[in-house]
Parts: sequence; structure tokens; C-alpha cells
Amino acid sequence: MKKGMSKLVTGPDEAVRDIFDGAVLTLGGFGLCGIPENSIAALVRKGVKNLTCVSNNAGVDGFGIGLMLEKKQVKKMISSYVGENKLFEQLVLRGELELEFAPQGTLAERLRAGGSGIPGFYTPTGVGTLIAEGKEVREFNGRKYILETGIVGDFGIVKAWKGDAMGNLVFRKTSRNFNPLCAMAGKITIAEVEELVPVGAIDPDHVHLPGVYVHRIFKGEKFEKRIERKVTSGGTVHAK
Repeated sequence: MKKGMSKLVTGPDEAVRDIFDGAVLTLGGFGLCGIPENSIAALVRKGVKNLTCVSNNAGVDGFGIGLMLEKKQVKKMISSYVGENKLFEQLVLRGELELEFAPQGTLAERLRAGGSGIPGFYTPTGVGTLIAEGKEVREFNGRKYILETGIVGDFGIVKAWKGDAMGNLVFRKTSRNFNPLCAMAGKITIAEVEELVPVGAIDPDHVHLPGVYVHRIFKGEKFEKRIERKVTSGGTVHAK
């Protein structure tokens, strides 16, 4: 590997060192799966505030983005689902947290579009609903579509299973979820990985996200394997 190509940083605190108050963050994860928890913990320690967080959901109470909500670090959430976080609900109802809902597929495409340099696109999802309020509506082939804008974050923060010093990433099963899209949408993208491997150890055909999208990478030291809702053989649901 040529000198200067390595994107390795020592850890999460160095990785988030220049995230500033008022930044827009695109954060990977779905439910409790694939959450960049080491980076989020570093943001809590850093104390950065007035953040706009773009994430499928807001974690749960006491975990994920929920930790930043406890510290009042988040000004606005752009999400598709937030039903597992009681604190989130309380903050929204008290007017202490701004919420922008986006249908899940629309949110995914807004992130992909932003990461691909596409400023906007038309979709039929949400036509005739509250989602369409204030948005341009056009008709194509007899069907109405609304204009949605691409999302670009100041920083993308993601978690992967494996990565190398050049930032090439491999995600494990469903933990891939929104992570590649959030990485693409970030002007500066930070990746934490469970396994850091030598450059060349990942078969190019197995790379899920090429290193061109990643600017900083580090090996996380602690990962929790939580279950969001555990269902026992008796049909009992235990919320986690």
C-alpha cells in the first residue's frame, strides 16, 4: 500500500474530532442492528449539540442515538420509524425535538441520491398524504408523483463487519441495511469495524462498499449484540 493511502485512525474519539455543533449526520443502522455505537459514544463524550441526525430510527432508550437524545444533543431527526424510543416520543410531543418523517423506501433513495450527486427525484409514495404537503407534484403517464430531495450529510457514520486500511467494507447479513447508503451520503464518512484486515485480504468481488466512500476507519473495541424484541416459544414478547 502506498504511503498516505491509509485511512486508519486510532479510535472513535479521533474519528469524530471535527464534528461540529449543528452538523448533519447520516447514521447507519436498522432497529438495533448495524448501529455505529462506538462513534455515537464518542459523540456523547465530545458533547457536540444541535445535530440533525438522518437515520432509519432513533435507537432505543439508553442505546444508539437514544444516548444522544438523553444529552439533548439532537435538534432534528429525519427518520422512517421511531416507535421503540419513549424519550424520543416525549421530546417530540414537548416540542423539544423536530421530526421529519420519510417513508422507508423514500429515505433510502434520498440517501442514495445524495450520495450519487442527484439533487432530487419523483416518487408516487406519499401522494395525497401529509408527506406530500409543500412538495411539488407532477404527473407522468397519468400518475401523480411528488418531488423528494437527495440527502447529503456533513458526516456519514457507519458500522461494518470487516474493513481494511483503505476503507473497503464488508457488512454482515442484515447489518448492511442503511449503512452503505449513509456512507455514500456523507461528505466525510467514518466507519467502525469489528474486524480490521490487511489490504488485499478482502476479495474485490466481496466488497460491499468501496473505500472511495470512506475517509476514516477504526476498529471498534466494544459491540453489544442486543435483541430489540425477543419472542419466546410461549409467544411472550420481551422488549429490549
